Amino acid sequence: MAELRWTPSPLLHASAALHVAALAGVAALPTAWPWALGAVAGNHALLGAIGLWPRSSLLGPNLRRLPVENAQRGQVGLCFDDGPDPEVTPAVLDQLDRGGAKASFFCIADRAARHPALIEAIVRRGHTVENHSWHHSHRFATMGIGAIRREVGEAQRILTDLAGRPPRFFKPPAGLRNPLLDPVLAGFGLRLATWTRRGFDAVRRDPAGVERRLVRDLAPGDLLMLHDGSAARDGNGNGGGDGGGRPVVLTVLPRLLDTLAARGLTAVSLEVVADD
Repeated sequence: MAELRWTPSPLLHASAALHVAALAGVAALPTAWPWALGAVAGNHALLGAIGLWPRSSLLGPNLRRLPVENAQRGQVGLCFDDGPDPEVTPAVLDQLDRGGAKASFFCIADRAARHPALIEAIVRRGHTVENHSWHHSHRFATMGIGAIRREVGEAQRILTDLAGRPPRFFKPPAGLRNPLLDPVLAGFGLRLATWTRRGFDAVRRDPAGVERRLVRDLAPGDLLMLHDGSAARDGNGNGGGDGGGRPVVLTVLPRLLDTLAARGLTAVSLEVVADD
């Protein structure tokens, strides 16, 4: 995909102006350096806090819902994160087939490289593979631009090779980021995507609670996030994994698809989102 044009957000323009003003102020009045330092430090703290707000668009464009034209068609975006997983991903694909639904899989490239057949199955069955970083590092939001470029770029290379097409969207680990991410994404032709609502199915072991979070106030155009990797288990039975039991997503997904059908909604992948 061609490189996108990166345009700093108004907040980043204001941040840059503050840095210039602080430097000019110190040059004109050296004794004012504590005030200038405090202003710059406060600005950095603000940018850091905003990076911990996954659904924020203050640092740049953020796909949190499908475009209006897709909502008008009764479409709901469905995404799965942290895979592929050799146990859960095939079962999710079977459930999607039975429900006539499509989805986007935000894959961790390091895992994808260990399970190439699962990436092939995702694509063959009509879904899209998107970029969820190379290693899914919990330090992602604190990385410098070089490390971010490696995490995004190597994942883009691996996933493109495995899926046969370049991912169009990127989701940072846990949705956390810093102001250095957007110019990197633009360089790889990627757009940031998060969600309208999520069920916390990677941590909650209660399928009914996860389902309630996903369907409460559900509306056309919503972008829903579940997990085929890092899936929490309900603790019942002998399903293996953390705590044993059945992966929560495999109980929630059929119910969710039934709810969508009952409300006249269609689950789609991010393939429906037109390029800007």
